[in-house]
Order: sequence, then structure tokens, then C-alpha cells
Amino acid sequence: NLADVNGDVRIRDMDLADLASVRSFAEDFAATHETLDLLICNAGIMACPETRVGPGWEQQFGVNHLGHFALAQALMPLLETTAALPGSDVRVVALSSTGHKLSDIRWDDPHWNEGEYDKWKAYGQAKTANALFAVGMNKRLVQHGGRAFSVHPGGIMTPLQRHLDTEEMAALGWLNEDGELSERAAKMFKTPTQGASTTLWAATSP
Repeated sequence: NLADVNGDVRIRDMDLADLASVRSFAEDFAATHETLDLLICNAGIMACPETRVGPGWEQQFGVNHLGHFALAQALMPLLETTAALPGSDVRVVALSSTGHKLSDIRWDDPHWNEGEYDKWKAYGQAKTANALFAVGMNKRLVQHGGRAFSVHPGGIMTPLQRHLDTEEMAALGWLNEDGELSERAAKMFKTPTQGASTTLWAATSP
């Protein structure tokens, strides 16, 4: 709830599936800000039906990785300039997931133009890409005094699961036969606040 946040909070529209939207946001931000201390690449979708966005991208790879990559690339000059300032502590945090174990990058066919689409492997590929993005970003930022990290926030029951029906979540052990959070999931899943703490630690801890 923004009412609970102190400070000057501004909201701007951006569609990670639309490169023009990403570039417009980045250009507007760079034109109105002299520094950028922290970039958290947090938006994401999971286990969606096969969908094409942008220039034919597979949706999960496009939104979870390519859109964030384009945003960070467009903001890189500002990040580098800020990182070079005395006393700065520039950080980029990319939200990955333990789901990265589901798939490496499908280097020959990242957009699933061939073969039967697997929504979970597509999600896994996107999360692997998020982790590799952080590794590559860190190599570039550290030269200027900044850092980049990839984090697994933990299992959290949020609208991220909106594409999964009750039967599938029960099969995963997340819900019981009554459609309520299972005993196992209750011990395993975090609250949104607890999940955010992983990201905030990477973003702010000395």
C-alpha cells in the first residue's frame, strides 16, 4: 500500500513485453534523474499458456528476462555514472527462482518455435536467464563500483499462480483437497513481506 510508504513515490507505466514502452520509460527516467542507485527487476509471470508478445517472443522469456534486460541496458549509462560517484552503492537485483532448475537456456530455440510447449520449462528458462543476467551485469557494474545480484525470494502464494488451477496446485502439494493451503505449503511458503525481505537484503545489506 503506497499510503504506508514514506517519501516521494512516483508511478509510471511500462510494459515489459513492449520494447518501445521500455525504452520510453528509460528515456523519461534518465531525462528527469541524475542518478540511479538501485534497480530491482521484480516483475514476472509463471506457467502461462503459450503466448507470443513483442516481436514474436515466448511470453515468459520475453517478460521475465528480455524486457528487464532491455530496461537495464537502457539505464546502464545512468547506473555506471552513479556507481562512479564517491560513496555510492549502486546495485541491481534480478528476481530469479529455484525454478531455474527446470531448464537451462534453450539456446537453439529460446522462443519455443519448435516442439511441444512446456509452460514450466519455459518458466525455468526465464529464471535461468535472470540469474545469468545478474552474473553478466555484475561483471560490468563492478568495474564502476556497483554490484548485481540474483535472488530466489522463496515460495510465496500471490497472483503469480493465477494461471494454475486448484487441481494442479493440489498435485504440486500446495493446496489440500479442499482447495486450502496444505500443511506442507504452510510450512514452506512465505508471506509476501517475508519474500520481499530477500530482495531488500540483497539491495541494502552492507
